[in-house]
Order: sequence, then structure tokens, then C-alpha cells
Amino acid sequence: MRDAGAFSHYPHPMANHILVTGSAGRIGHAVVQALAAQQLPVIGYDLMPTPGLRPEQCRIGTLEDVTLLQAAANGARCIVHLAATPDDSRFPRGAEPDDGDNFLTELVPNNIVGSYQVMEAARKGGVSRVILASTGQVIDGHLRNGRIPVRSSTSPEPRYLYACTKVFLEALGQVYSRQHAMTVLAVRLGWCPRPGQEEEFRQSEMGPDVYLSPGDAGRFFLAVVQAKSLPSYSIVYATSKPVRREIYDMAETTRITGYVPQDMWSDGDP
Repeated sequence: MRDAGAFSHYPHPMANHILVTGSAGRIGHAVVQALAAQQLPVIGYDLMPTPGLRPEQCRIGTLEDVTLLQAAANGARCIVHLAATPDDSRFPRGAEPDDGDNFLTELVPNNIVGSYQVMEAARKGGVSRVILASTGQVIDGHLRNGRIPVRSSTSPEPRYLYACTKVFLEALGQVYSRQHAMTVLAVRLGWCPRPGQEEEFRQSEMGPDVYLSPGDAGRFFLAVVQAKSLPSYSIVYATSKPVRREIYDMAETTRITGYVPQDMWSDGDP
């Protein structure tokens, strides 16, 4: 944990701002761009400066920097929580001795403890709305067995350890919503391929139907931030338009947030 002097060069957060954790990532950058385009006050929180934000809008730290995180959350009207270790280091697991995983080293500190720290910062900072980035991997079992389209009310059947941390995240949001009078929305995001995932995405049978473009990611989070009212707790999906068939049922997403996807994956996309 840092002491106050470690970030004393940061100005006090702008009033009524939106805090985006993981703001320098592929989706985080898209979210920041969409919010900034509407001249909404944004503070980015990541391990590195966020492209497109002024230095005074950037907070550089980990989710373990509790004091820095709390200072960034204080007075925010909304937190968009995207920061996380993004996947299992190995799936499926290899045979011994090559059978390690990143659960204790990365997934627990970042995705479980870190998510708790974000929700605590929101509670202590008086934040009324929190948006939590979950994943379609939490209902992977339904996809593998052809039980589609999958609805937001469908119970989890997680893919592996990373997805288990996101099941925890969804449950954590529900608990904080009920116990601390927050509005919490957990969004099971579609696949926005990271650099290096392009070929894996193209070889995936479902990839084009669960694709989430950066543009649509920005539009989705903007819609949620600007929504006049939301249920106290809800789970929704966010994707672009499917190429062949609907994998995730987006009806609840549109009903709650007003978001309607505009993009569709094509061969020229990442």
C-alpha cells in the first residue's frame, strides 16, 4: 500500500467523475474514448498512462494500491471496472510437470482480491453505480452443449479458473448491491481479441458471433453510464451483431441499457 505522499502530485479528482480501471487496455481505451467524446469527466486507472487522457487524468498503480484506488474512487458517480488478469495461463492443463496455473499468482490477487478492493473503494467513496466486466466464459458449459442463445438468467457453467473468478465477481456485485444500496451491473463481454489472439479468433467457430468491436464496447459502456436508471443488480451480455446466429440473448441488454450494436465482424477485422 502507498502512503499519501506517494501520489501527492495527483490533483484532486474532478467532481462527479467516471473512474475506469484497466483504462489502458483494448476495451478500456475504447471506453475512455467514448466517454471523452461526450465530454464526460474521466479518470483512468492502470499500470501505465491511458492513451488519450491528460496526465492529470491518469492514475498509475495496481489494484493493491488501496490508498491510491480509494482516492481515485472518492466522489465518482460511476466506476467501470475492467482491470483484471485476462485469462488462464494454461487451458487445458498440461501433464506433469507442465501442469501449473496462474490462480494463486495472478488470478486471486487481481481478479478476486482486486475486485473486492474496487467494491470497497466504491462503498467508502459513495459511488452509486458500478459496472463490472465479466465474461462469456462463465457460461461456457452451455455453449459447449449447444444450449443457445444463452440468457442473462442462465446459471453459470464456467470454463476454468479465470471464469471462476468472474463468477465470484458477479456474486460480489450482487452482495454489494443488496447490502450497500449500490446499483451494480455485471456485463458478460463478448470477444474483443487482444493482440496475438487474431488467429485463435478466426479459427473459433463462435468467435464471429460473439465478437465485440472496440466501437461497440465504447457505445455499450457509454449507454450504461448515461442510463437514467438501472435495476439495483443485473447481468447482461454485450457483443456486436452476430454474423450467423445469436449466441448471447441481447434482449435484456437493450431493454435495460438501450444499447444496440452497430458493428459486425468481417475478415478484415482483428
